[in-house]
Formats: sequence, C-alpha cells, structure tokens
Amino acid sequence: MGNNPRKTLRNVVQICDIVVMLLCFGLGTLTVKHIFSSVSLPDFLEFRVKIQNVLLFLGFVYLWNQVLVSCELYESRRLSRRRDEALDIFKATTIGTGLIYIAALLFHAEMVNYIFIGVFWVSVTFTTMAGRFAVRTVLRQVRLHGKNLRHMLIAGTNEEAVRFAQKIEQSPWLGYRIAGFVDEEWDGLQKFSRSGYSVACNFSELRHFLRSNVVDEIVVTLPMRSKYPHATQIAQICEEQGITLRFISNIFDLKHTQSRTEEFEGDSHITHRRGVMHDGWGAIIKRALDFTLSLSLIIFLSPLLVITAILIKLTSPGPVLFLQQRMGLNKRRFHIFKFRTMVADAERRMKEIEHLNEVSGPVFKIKNDPRITPLGKFLRKTSIDELPQLFNVLKGDMSLVGPRPMAVRDYEGFSEDWHRRRFSVRPGITCLWQVLGRNSIPFEKWMELDLQYIDQWSLWLDFEILMKTIPAVLKGSGAA
Repeated sequence: MGNNPRKTLRNVVQICDIVVMLLCFGLGTLTVKHIFSSVSLPDFLEFRVKIQNVLLFLGFVYLWNQVLVSCELYESRRLSRRRDEALDIFKATTIGTGLIYIAALLFHAEMVNYIFIGVFWVSVTFTTMAGRFAVRTVLRQVRLHGKNLRHMLIAGTNEEAVRFAQKIEQSPWLGYRIAGFVDEEWDGLQKFSRSGYSVACNFSELRHFLRSNVVDEIVVTLPMRSKYPHATQIAQICEEQGITLRFISNIFDLKHTQSRTEEFEGDSHITHRRGVMHDGWGAIIKRALDFTLSLSLIIFLSPLLVITAILIKLTSPGPVLFLQQRMGLNKRRFHIFKFRTMVADAERRMKEIEHLNEVSGPVFKIKNDPRITPLGKFLRKTSIDELPQLFNVLKGDMSLVGPRPMAVRDYEGFSEDWHRRRFSVRPGITCLWQVLGRNSIPFEKWMELDLQYIDQWSLWLDFEILMKTIPAVLKGSGAA
C-alpha cells in the first residue's frame, strides 16, 4: 500500500472517529434526556435545531478532531504497541472531553452536564479503542497476505543492525521487507555475512540505490562516534527525498532504560529513563490517587489520630510527633511525620545501642529496642505510628506505595550505587519489602525488591501491595 492508500486510510479513520464522537454525543444527550424527565421532547428537539447550538456542536466536532490530531492518533502505528496506542487514545479522549465540557460551560449548553460528560467519555474512549484495535487486526491480516508492505533499508552491519532485522522478520504482521544493508568495508563485515544478510550498497552509492529501488524507510544503526558524518548524510538524503528515517535510540548500549522522544523549542531530544512511573498518565493518576486517598483517610481516621496524640502526651514526656530527616525523590530531604514511639532523647542514645543492630547493611533495627515506650510498642505493632505519614503523602513528599524513606544516616552507609536507584521515585508508606517479610529480609534483598517495584510498577501493582498491607498490619508485620 503506497502513500495514497495510506492517506485514504488516514481519512477513513478520521471520519470513523468523528462518527463515533457523534454517536457517543447522542448517547450522552439521550441519557440526560432520560434521567431529567423535566426536559420535554419539544425542548429537546429545539436544542438540536437552534442555529447557535448547531454552530456550537460543529465547534465541538472540529475541536475533537484537532485534539486527536495533536495526540498523533493518525500517524503510522506499525511499530508501536497496543498499550501505547491505548494510552494515547485515553489521553486524547480525556483532553477532548474536558475541553468540550469547558466550552459547554462558557456557552451555557445545559444538556452538557456531569452525567453527559461521564457517559460520553466512557463510551467514546472504549469505542475508539475498540475501533483502533479492529483496524490493527485487519491490517495485520492484510500484511500477512503480502499487502500494505513497506521496504526498509538498514544503515549499518553491526550486531544491533542484525538483531533489528531479525526482529522485523520475526514479526511479518508489521508488513516490512528488508531491502538490504548499507555500509563500508570494515573488520566485522565477514561476521555479518554469516548472518545470511547482504550489503546492498555503500554510503557513496546510496543516492543511486534510492533512485532505482523502492525504499520507504531507512533505519540507522551506526555508531555515532565513528560514523556521525555518514549518519548525517543519510538524514539529509531522507529529508530531501521524503523517506522516513528511524534511529535506533540506544546509541549508548543502555540495557534497561526506556527511551522516548521529546521536543523543546523546535529541537528534538531522546530521553532515556529507567522505570515506568516517572511521567505520563500513570504517574498523574498515581499522584491524584495519593492525594485523594490520603486526604480521605486523614478525615476518616481523625478521631484515632487525636486519641493517639492525647495518649502519647499522657504516657510519656516529650512531643507527640517524631520528626526526622529522610531521603526522598532524587535524594531531596524532607521531614517525615510519625507518632513518637520512643523516649524523647532516643536520637541522642543511638550511639549507646548501635552494637545491638540485628539487620545487615547500613540500616539500624533491633526487635526489643530499650528506647521504645510501652505505648510505643503497641503503636508500632499496629502500625498506628505510621499514620501521620498520610500528611507527607498529601504534601507530595511521599506516596502511599513506594520504597520506604531512608534516614540520612542509613543513606550515608550505602556502599553500592545501584542501591541509590530506589531514590528515583517518591518513597512510600508501604512497599514490597514490608508485605513480603520486612525485618526477616536481608538488606540486599530489600534493595532488590525496591528496584523490582520500580521496574515493574503499575497502578494494579500498587493496588495489590495496598491490599496485602492490610493483613500484614493485622499480623503485626506492617510498616516499619
């Protein structure tokens, strides 16, 4: 399928998205009409035919299309995952729905209320996703039958180039055909020839090759340090001839980071980050849930918080709260809030009992700490002493779920840099370490669990940890 069929497909998808938007708009309107029986049928019909409302509705349609275009939902998605496309659709429909609601408020469109918005957003999001996945399925079958193919030329003959070509050939549903490789003579060419691939031309012959062969895309896998002039030449040729250019972004041979493209003041950048919770809609939802749940829990548990504060004040001299500097996101220091469970001079007496430490690594923990008050033992066993950390979550210093915040003293005892990656996310009240064994887990395993959480993070994983925290607390093995 050439450029014209691609353009046709793009136009068809745009029309289908507008039709879906119209149908979901109608569904939301009918739902409001059904719920609010005070709106008579003549009034409902009048709403639809007013010139002002017709113009407003056409504005909604145009706005919707522009949002989907700006979210790049009509660009080629051959190499993107379904999950990525679903997230982009979610983002586009959420933004579009929000803008429609704002416009409706400005122009006093009474039918567009919170019920309409809810029905419209849910229906348009899932219908659009279903439609896109259906298109993907059809295109996969078309490509498997030899249609809608794109010819790809790979610049470079290193191991990265061979691995990429093999991945492409192992995924025939993507519809790519390898047109050949471009490279000069070098020491590794003999090894490359054993892979079964062949060199189509060298860099000086590239222009002539492109003039006489079908090439839709060029993928550059060249090492930037030694082959930068050739990569620049290829980029210029692709720009001149309108050929899609792709770069293998992992030019530094980073094994575990994820990359994404960003734009700043007209310049494109490739960003490498390890872990999945740094930004995007997942991170936004996580922070929104942290704020909402922590505020709700503070309100709900306020009687318990007040009673605990009174009991601490009555049973031992000293402040109600224990404040300590901890290491937070990217090693930003903050004061953690906890109910005081030890005597007032516990920090000063630390040196006296350091030799009693029962855990490995730089952290300090002993089961029967002589500094703990009688009430403090109960507060620790029930994890009530951790509840003031909900205020840390509300402020944004912490999250409900995340690696436990380290004391400055413990952090200064770290001997391995890979341990410090745990500080690349907000610390949490509960984590994998606490629900899987807490003090019985060695320090190295604790660090591994923290990094496992960062690498495998999802909202569902947070939910699982929160649910497992409840029985852990009830058994007396909750937060530390």
